[in-house]
Amino acid sequence: MNILVAGATGAVGRLLVPLLLKEGHQVTGVSRTPEGVERVRRQGASAVQADAFDRDALRRVMAATAPDAVIHQLTALSDADGETTNRLRREGTRNLVDAARSAGVERIVAQSISWAYVPGETPADETEPLDLGAAEPRRGMVEGIRALEETAAEMETCVALRYGILYGPGTWYAPGGAVAAALAGDPNARLLANLEADLSVTSFVHVADAARATVAALGWPSGPVNIVDDEPAEGRQWLPVLAAALGVPAPEERTGRQNEARGASNERARSRGWEPEHTTWRYGFAAQDV
Repeated sequence: MNILVAGATGAVGRLLVPLLLKEGHQVTGVSRTPEGVERVRRQGASAVQADAFDRDALRRVMAATAPDAVIHQLTALSDADGETTNRLRREGTRNLVDAARSAGVERIVAQSISWAYVPGETPADETEPLDLGAAEPRRGMVEGIRALEETAAEMETCVALRYGILYGPGTWYAPGGAVAAALAGDPNARLLANLEADLSVTSFVHVADAARATVAALGWPSGPVNIVDDEPAEGRQWLPVLAAALGVPAPEERTGRQNEARGASNERARSRGWEPEHTTWRYGFAAQDV
């Protein structure tokens, strides 16, 4: 297939491009910076510079490349910029979808998240609704996800991949990353994450497994799919393991819980043939250079 990857230099995108090329796809990566364009080209793909907030630029890119499918990996999470990430989910997705439809593209695979579900006592599956009644600031994030998924669903085929918390190379959770700095007491560490060793439940996915799922999703039917590992876990379980892997102090154990932090089920993804190589964070945290 001829595939356009928007956000080709992000944590998932930088692993995704080589996987797509290995599968024999023709790949064009979109980056907003010259440095990003050069990075994609060094991987062996074509690359173009364009800003997701520039509607006309995206239309020109889509017309010139004429892709069979678009992969949406647009975020500003590397800068811990929640506001811009929400704008990308709303406005960037709208611009990308409008450009794709104008060029006759019928398929999109879009990055979503697995922690926007309504509160519950068990890991959420894809039949659960999004938490649209949440209070701020969570509500803004959930509304951004709703906008992203509804806009992407205007395409003939749309697979919304609801990733768990990403860890591995290029993420906040990698050695030397923002989480390590925060746990070590750095007041300047920038991240948007709950680092309480409490009863809140989180689902993780190694970034390489997320990239592999994205390639597989090019052949999946429409709908949301949770991309998470096999073991949702409480903060008091996973945080000490992560801290040990990062070589930093573990936070003090607490008894509280964020009600919306419930984790997610990967049953649907597994039924479609995807299996995480890192089935649990228990050993995945220690193998983040893989």
